[in-house]
Amino acid sequence: MIKFIDPDHPFYRPLWIRLLIVGLCAVWTGVEFYGGQMMWATIFLVVTAYAGSALLVFYRPKEPEEKEAGAPDEPK
Repeated sequence: MIKFIDPDHPFYRPLWIRLLIVGLCAVWTGVEFYGGQMMWATIFLVVTAYAGSALLVFYRPKEPEEKEAGAPDEPK
């Protein structure tokens, strides 16, 4: 399955980045509607909905790894 936005990437971890991306998409959607470009407005409306759902609604951050790969095991 192709992911257009990979929410597991560390770039999307801060909330302000996710809000900024969705907000910019929403603003550009408004610009296109205001300019009368219904096709582009609809495209950006879909992009805004997808980004909002992927980055805000269904976003579940991965837990940081307990150990780094290759680290020796703790003695028992």
